[in-house]
Amino acid sequence: MPEFCRHNRFLANCPICARERAQAAAPRRAPGVTRTGGPVTRKRTTSAGRGGGSRSSGGLRVRQLAREADDGFRSPLLPGVKASGAAQRLAEELAFARARLDALARAPFGLYAEVARLAAGAPEPAGGIAAPGGAPAGDREEATWLAFLIAYLGPLDGEDPFAGVRAARVPWAGGALPALGDVALGPRSAHERARGDATLAAYRAWAQRAGSQAAAFAGEAAWTPQRRFARAFERLALPGLRRDARFDLLETLGRLGVYELEAGSLALGGDDEVTVAAKRVFAIGDALLLERRAAELAQACGIPLAALDLALWNWSRPAAGDRTTLGFAGEPDAAAFARAGDALGL
Repeated sequence: MPEFCRHNRFLANCPICARERAQAAAPRRAPGVTRTGGPVTRKRTTSAGRGGGSRSSGGLRVRQLAREADDGFRSPLLPGVKASGAAQRLAEELAFARARLDALARAPFGLYAEVARLAAGAPEPAGGIAAPGGAPAGDREEATWLAFLIAYLGPLDGEDPFAGVRAARVPWAGGALPALGDVALGPRSAHERARGDATLAAYRAWAQRAGSQAAAFAGEAAWTPQRRFARAFERLALPGLRRDARFDLLETLGRLGVYELEAGSLALGGDDEVTVAAKRVFAIGDALLLERRAAELAQACGIPLAALDLALWNWSRPAAGDRTTLGFAGEPDAAAFARAGDALGL
């Protein structure tokens, strides 16, 4: 009985599959990058103001995508990747993203620790910086608002990742909106200076319609964490609040234990950088198939699906070492790197 390939053609008649079979049968050249037992340490950008002007013009942004030469690498998990160097970089970014998510859940860092403290009602640590307005411990509204500001403005890449957020932060209880005129923005910031505070005002109005931020994010008590994540992601489609900020906000709130939230998909679609990177990696444009292949990759590598969000973002960076850390100063998880390498056949 004739078989169909993934390109919806008869397998015997598909020129793409025929070319791939011929390449697979040819002798493999030495890969450009080999694994030596651990992830490669990559140089990080140290300019705290790097994101300060990238969003200010609102114009077209053009980047040159780095593409390694085809060296015969093939993996059914990454049908769009033809170079072992590209697969190696993705494995490393998966390991880094996994380490960051684990740190958020186990030992929050920077202002994420403040979010967790406010939500849990823990006392102010000795020497800590008091929240503006004297927000009391156990104030979930202030915790949620701070998490929103972090996701919206974005941590910087540098020695003080949360400097911009601290400079702009105002208490939720006061009703005032932050002044964002010259605040430093992270590389994943959703803020566009031309919009002013329109997105912040839209977020406040969204929460007020639900009665509170907590009510807006919690939804129905019977919802599963994945259902709650999906519904909140849909409802947060506010003007100027792009996919990356929404996804990071919900994943952060879940990891820090503010609400029961868990990503059941990557919410891919549109022209954001994570979706574009996913299309390159998985060699397909259909959103449903992208989600399916992303889930298969995460399962094979033994990592949370949400780790693919930051991993794909960093994998698509134009320059080697241009990793967006989102405030995490740690290194890639060595065990996760090894599992990813094994799954990909590196």
